[in-house]
Amino acid sequence: MVNKITNIKERVVQFAETQSVSKEKFFDEIGMTSANFRGKAQKSPLNSLTIEKIFTLYPEINLHWLLTGKGEMISEKKKNSEVQTFKLRTDNDLQNQLIPIYNLEATAGLVELFRGSEEMEVLDTMSIPNLPRCDGAVYVAGDSMYPLLKNGDIVAYRKVEDIQNDIFWGEMYLLSIDVGEEEFVTVKYIQKSEKGIEYIKLVSENKHHQDKDVQLKKIRALALIKATIRLNTMN
Repeated sequence: MVNKITNIKERVVQFAETQSVSKEKFFDEIGMTSANFRGKAQKSPLNSLTIEKIFTLYPEINLHWLLTGKGEMISEKKKNSEVQTFKLRTDNDLQNQLIPIYNLEATAGLVELFRGSEEMEVLDTMSIPNLPRCDGAVYVAGDSMYPLLKNGDIVAYRKVEDIQNDIFWGEMYLLSIDVGEEEFVTVKYIQKSEKGIEYIKLVSENKHHQDKDVQLKKIRALALIKATIRLNTMN
């Protein structure tokens, strides 16, 4: 049977109908009323704070299903995660934030992702308490940061707006490099280059990868890594 439920609020109602509490009680728990899910109000978007509250109260819900309608309503597997944070002294931790995980391969690259392209695809969202503010997260490809990062791990990032002046030396970054007419996206430590201020040195955790000096003007997009997440699926 074709699933005709295409609106996120309709999916919230569908989920509420499966719970042991009444729909009125459910709506009250998430800070809304049934009026928010009827008539014209049903077509208005649901804000991220409400989505986060639903997930906090009902962690069994599949957020990918809630946001996109794809997959099963209830997560078949629970996941625990190993989280490592990389905080600056100026960072303020947030108790709650909903971080989108983007499909980098489905976009035109990191530059377009940071521009907020309409073609961005959100694969999922995650909520991890007490992280610094993050703009998003992506999956890691490659082994240049192994064993700190493995292929398939997630990095949560904060965009750097002023690439020329806002680099913290020695920290780990997600960056886009102009290589000819192509964009190369990687995760590296950034250190000062012996070639001078017009260059930066990219350093890998994996010592089988050589350090590389790159002209600063070749960096098209830059984000400071705030956390790494390794998911361990448990039946």
